[in-house]
Amino acid sequence: MRHKLAAAGIEGFEVASAATSTEEIGNPVYPPARRMLSSHGIDCSGKYARQMTANDYDYYDYIVLMDRNNLRNLRWILPSDVYEKESATPCKVSLLMEWAGVSRDVADPWYTGDFQATWDDVNAGCDAMIEKLTSRRL
Repeated sequence: MRHKLAAAGIEGFEVASAATSTEEIGNPVYPPARRMLSSHGIDCSGKYARQMTANDYDYYDYIVLMDRNNLRNLRWILPSDVYEKESATPCKVSLLMEWAGVSRDVADPWYTGDFQATWDDVNAGCDAMIEKLTSRRL
């Protein structure tokens, strides 16, 4: 998302990445994912996994998740009163593919090994999100 915004010359958005689980905390970007990003001119050196916090929920305007498993994991991170209120404001937390009008998870290369499918999904979701968010700013 950061790369796409910069390439389009769009400023004023802060983008961060965080896990909803603890399995990879402190680890660098997974080598096959790093290779895919690098092949598209995206440098992820110095990036390490961190876990999302309740403060992230308060700080960011949007929490965008790759899959429903991450959505379930939020129950362990967010205070229950915040999570329950979420149903009243569905755009605060969303699945990335919803931005592209698709009701499914991003293809998970951890299980499939298909990093191209994941790349395609993430690009479609990011492109749609950028289009919708920038049109709201006009």
